[in-house]
Amino acid sequence: MSFRIATANQFDRTVFQLGVRQSELATQQERLATGKRVMKASDDPVAATLAEASRNRASRLEADLRALQASRTSLQQAESGLAESSDLMIKVRELMVSAGNGSYTDSERADIARQLEGLREQLLAVANRTDSNGRTLYGGLGGASVPFVDLYGPSGSGVTFQGLRGQPAPGDTSLPQTLDGEAIWMKVPAGNGSFTLTVPNNNGGNVSTSAGEVIDATLTTGNDYRIDFSVVAGTTQYTLTNVTTGTPVAGHVGVPYQNGGTIQFDGVSITLNGAPANGDRVDMTANTGPTDVFTVVQNAIDALRFDGPGEAGYRQQELARAMTEIDNAHDRVLLARGRVGEWLNRADAQEQLMSDRQVDLEVEQSNLTDLDMVKGISDFQKQQTALEAAIKSYAQVQRLSLFNQI
Repeated sequence: MSFRIATANQFDRTVFQLGVRQSELATQQERLATGKRVMKASDDPVAATLAEASRNRASRLEADLRALQASRTSLQQAESGLAESSDLMIKVRELMVSAGNGSYTDSERADIARQLEGLREQLLAVANRTDSNGRTLYGGLGGASVPFVDLYGPSGSGVTFQGLRGQPAPGDTSLPQTLDGEAIWMKVPAGNGSFTLTVPNNNGGNVSTSAGEVIDATLTTGNDYRIDFSVVAGTTQYTLTNVTTGTPVAGHVGVPYQNGGTIQFDGVSITLNGAPANGDRVDMTANTGPTDVFTVVQNAIDALRFDGPGEAGYRQQELARAMTEIDNAHDRVLLARGRVGEWLNRADAQEQLMSDRQVDLEVEQSNLTDLDMVKGISDFQKQQTALEAAIKSYAQVQRLSLFNQI
């Protein structure tokens, strides 16, 4: 059996093959123009799938990077506010030291009190500061748009925190955008951190004390104490009483008072200064909770403005306690600032890591979909040459005829 291929069939097949070659050449030309080897999923299904997954990861990474940059911006503004708060506290302490000068007049002390009022207002403004998006920087986990509200006055209770305690925990690709302002400014250890020493403002003399210290924590009782002074036969004496139990402390009853002397009892040590009058006293109260920086400054202002018979000792005691507490407050601000600095360093490291991942994903997508230009040009030239040869061959074959043999 023999087969005969018709001339028309050969013509159709040849034209079809020429069309295929032209299509392949056009496709290769498009690849050269775009620089892409895979332009649709059918070009390379596996590469197209992997490239799409890589693009999705890159998109998520870009969103995480934007969120990280926003967090860093807020943290930088929060750090700036903490730095300003630190500077204000240093100024407050300097004024307190200056106010302790015994040669100052009432007018000069009143001027210092006004300056302290201004610094207190500035501290409050810093605590209520917002970022560029209007979000409070120190509002904790949210709550009021103004986290610190000043209710100081005859019927008020000073500054209160209206936000929510705590702050968001940092994640692998995110950082807190707000800080816990209550922990920074409202949790200041009172007195020396364990107990607080005060003198009544109606004392007749000018007795004052040191901040006191715990010298043996195993002996402390956590009770309240009172030191009463009396003048017996021209000699000033003191008696120490445990107010909580209502009993005098052994070895501290009717003891002659010595200016600048130190008394030790129940694991604590206190230095007494000045000249107490008959009936004067010093109160020692165990701390039951923290104070806040705004109350510390306000107490110093009130002490500077107090006018009474025992003002000298009362003012000196209150200013000394205020300086100790402002130091405690400053330490908390510095601690928070150090934590923010650590987070900013972490943000820099995370941003660098994300940037490196972006580059890796871009390289991965390029390897999957980009065209090797050298190979692409070579393939294009070969396809172009083959097409031209096929067209010329087809043209020569088409001119062949039996009549040429006659």
